[in-house]
Amino acid sequence: MNITLEALQTLDAIDRHGSFAAAAVAMDKVPSAITYTIRKLEEDLDLLLYDRRGHRAKLTDAGQELLTQGRHLLKAAQELEQRVKRAATGWEVELRIVIDGVIEFDSLLPLIQEFEHQACGTRLRISQEVLSGVWEALVLGRADLAIGAAYDGPDIIRMQGDYQTRILGNIDWVFAVAPTHPLANAAEPLTAAVMQSHRAVAVGDTGRNLPSITAGLLSGQDTLTVPSLHAKLSAQLAGLGCGHLPRCMASNYLQSGALVEKMTLETRPGGNNRYAWRSNDKGKALQWFLQRLADPVVQRMLMGN
Repeated sequence: MNITLEALQTLDAIDRHGSFAAAAVAMDKVPSAITYTIRKLEEDLDLLLYDRRGHRAKLTDAGQELLTQGRHLLKAAQELEQRVKRAATGWEVELRIVIDGVIEFDSLLPLIQEFEHQACGTRLRISQEVLSGVWEALVLGRADLAIGAAYDGPDIIRMQGDYQTRILGNIDWVFAVAPTHPLANAAEPLTAAVMQSHRAVAVGDTGRNLPSITAGLLSGQDTLTVPSLHAKLSAQLAGLGCGHLPRCMASNYLQSGALVEKMTLETRPGGNNRYAWRSNDKGKALQWFLQRLADPVVQRMLMGN
């Protein structure tokens, strides 16, 4: 290849410092070395990078294009060097975290801010899935750490030693309807038969390959499926259906009367939410998060308790 990183660095230094001589000082080289590098590059490319007809050499259009695109390459080379150095220290280049829809992203912010203080250079990539979609992201390698995963996970998680899980905690669920909903004035506790005759609002499972998971739905019940817990809350506030909501999410609306809490004979199917990771992952960023997730204070924060 005719274009080297050294040649691009020289071209960049000349432009930033204003002259061949100033670039030589900045790069701790003699001026003739700078001149040679540029002339050699021009010969190899068979084009002029500088117009030397005036008192001061100026970049040609070709030279300006090479400088512009070359700076992208120099930046990429610097980032690659930093990634390699980070990998050598044990810190991952990137840590991919998937959170279940029951985890409010805002509750994760203090943990992210605390991680920033490590100044390790690891990039965080955070995504959100629902129910089996969380486990699927981990199993298919789209995530390194799953937070808030529902139930015990699929067989590949429970029956093989490739993954580890720990209990994160439980969500406090409340069955709620809008004051205009027919169930608002129904006698309590609500029976399954009474609830089944009304549409439920449910957050759709985002898994595509693993068996879908449902929670809090009765067999044969009409269902409005929405994309998130916030959408579910909005639908129930609008009186479009009934269902369970995290108490931390519904509490203000219950206090204001925008939602009505109803007691039911059958509670929402429970099950601890968990965090999970691959057993052979030993990166320092992952280990940092695992240590923090084991803290009961952090667990309560993430579960909204």
